[in-house]
Amino acid sequence: MSQGIYITSAEPRSGKSVIVLGIMEILSGRMGKIGFFRPVVRDDKNPDHITTLITRRYALDIPYEKVYGCSYEAAREMLVRNRDDDLLKLILEKYRALQAEFDLVVCVGSDFTGPATALEFDFNAKVANNLGCSVLPVVKGYDRDTVQIVSVAQGLLASIKERSCDVLSLIVNRVPAPLCDSVHDELRRAIPADIPTYVLPEIQLLEKPTVDEIAVVLSAERLSGHDERFNHEVRNFKIAAMELPHFLEHIEEGSLIITPGDRSDVVLASLLADASNTYPHISGIILTGGIRLASQVWRLIEGLRQLSVPMIAVSTDTYTTALNVSSLEGVLSYNNPRKIAAALGIIEAKVNVAELFDRISAARSERVTPLMFEYEIIRQAKSDRKHIVLPEGTEERVLRAAEILRMRDVVAITLLGDEREIWQKAADLGISLPGVSVIDPVKSVRRQTYADAYFGLRKHKGISPQMAFDTMSDISYFGTMMVYFGEADGMVSGSVHTTQHTIRPAFEVIKTRPGCSIVSSVFFMCLADRVLVFGDCAVNPDPNPGQLADIAISSAETALMFGVQPFIAMLSYSTGESGKGTEVDKVREATRIAKERRPDLKIEGPMQYDAAVDAGVAKTKLPGSAVAGHATVFIFPDLNTGNNTYKAVQRSAHAVAVGPVLQGLNKPVNDLSRGCTVTDIVNTVAITAIQSQRGGTTA
Repeated sequence: MSQGIYITSAEPRSGKSVIVLGIMEILSGRMGKIGFFRPVVRDDKNPDHITTLITRRYALDIPYEKVYGCSYEAAREMLVRNRDDDLLKLILEKYRALQAEFDLVVCVGSDFTGPATALEFDFNAKVANNLGCSVLPVVKGYDRDTVQIVSVAQGLLASIKERSCDVLSLIVNRVPAPLCDSVHDELRRAIPADIPTYVLPEIQLLEKPTVDEIAVVLSAERLSGHDERFNHEVRNFKIAAMELPHFLEHIEEGSLIITPGDRSDVVLASLLADASNTYPHISGIILTGGIRLASQVWRLIEGLRQLSVPMIAVSTDTYTTALNVSSLEGVLSYNNPRKIAAALGIIEAKVNVAELFDRISAARSERVTPLMFEYEIIRQAKSDRKHIVLPEGTEERVLRAAEILRMRDVVAITLLGDEREIWQKAADLGISLPGVSVIDPVKSVRRQTYADAYFGLRKHKGISPQMAFDTMSDISYFGTMMVYFGEADGMVSGSVHTTQHTIRPAFEVIKTRPGCSIVSSVFFMCLADRVLVFGDCAVNPDPNPGQLADIAISSAETALMFGVQPFIAMLSYSTGESGKGTEVDKVREATRIAKERRPDLKIEGPMQYDAAVDAGVAKTKLPGSAVAGHATVFIFPDLNTGNNTYKAVQRSAHAVAVGPVLQGLNKPVNDLSRGCTVTDIVNTVAITAIQSQRGGTTA
């Protein structure tokens, strides 16, 4: 998966377009193909100035509809309807489609032009997390002193940490030039040393609008002037309402003269002042009121040999025009080489480019959020469509999940049960199941074949052929035999049946894969900002050290299969060498065995849960550990501990527990909780399909 950078601020007018330009310049030509993405845009038909700047300057041949997630209007409607997750999924899907084409994607957060800026920052943090991007926050220094700037920077970083985002760097922009050194020194004392911090001064050239920018916003008609001077900034504006002698006293360098179109005297005086060595140069002239200059005056002006002053005309009156101009801010445009040169010059002067490039190259978020997890398992399942059998064909949740899975073309599906009852229930619920097959085990032509095979596998246990035939009327056994014969790639059941009813046939028929001594399980614990793997919380009451080592290895392989980098914590009631006793010795021995079997894995134990998840505790209890404080896979010493812990985390942290996902079988069979939701079933089916793609229930 390629990397991503998310550039955002917590307030408007931070000047983040300068930072975006600088980052693109640093990366272009150094890191393969660089993409560009905006999660939310104001206009889904016309690109904003940042998008235009980047796509034009760096010749990004990307259709506009691929560059953004959705419009502000669509996002607002989804949020009002409490469809936050649907909005994030939409953005994630479009981002992933773009990401597949590039080595790195630069994302730019929202522009904070609405009233709820605090909510916008929270939204940007959620988006960055779910896209798997490192965050580059931009702090505005404009109109603040050193103490205020440092306080805002600390608060912003604290907010980012609360939202579990990975920070790439901190940039403070638009700082008054005299304060830059003091701001830099104070930030180095206040900000953690592992976060590079850069301070950029405010540059007037970048903050002021040009005549061309004003003309575009006001939909003005261009009357005269050289193209180069249209790109000069407007430093101030003057409304010409006085007589000429008094008016001339107020002209300053870079003034934009606003005057009615019938004030020929003001226009001629302004042009003369610009040409004179004794007066400042003006930036341009706006003629208001929709009034055109008299033909004689225009003839006089056209005859001037060097008429370079930009002159534009608008239909609004002078007062309205002045209000419109006063509200405009400068933008960084792709066709303004002066502003681009100034922006890149300040980046090159104030940012340690080599240091930032190295951090970008190394930055790769290992965090997997619940939305990322769900998106990835659906995407992987669809990449090589498998056939999954769902024995509980008459259950409403199963029918609704089957409809979703077929609509999204994730897997092929067979439902088991009374055929007439299944189709009637689907019709009553308004569920459409095109392409779904239904088999009644009692009436199936395959029943005898399955019974014969089952008798051959289990006759040493004293069963008779008739017992085997009767057993095949059971939906769990019939579904398992479909998997055994390769007529289905996997099975998912348990929404209305016990775990034992679901997995016992798999133990008897499919059995464990070579090299694995035990069938075990994991739960994917989907917390608010990450996905963790807990094992074994459903199958084995008291595994011995060798079995516990197998569970750890299988769990690591399962985690890796689903995009979670395995940092494996072997849990116990003590950490390191501090504890003694039978139970902690079992975990210590299991850790030794697991490391010996798989030296390539990052495994640490015995370890307490707090040392596994909290970096501060880890530094005290297990300093120098690559796992402590960063664990993603948690191996519990017994079923009592594991089952209680996963349920405690599920309820107290409001986590979604996906599983149990069985591992160690030759072919995938997975169990559902009897309290599962439709989404749980969809996710478990996708997981089962992926296990089948990988040739079993582990990688």
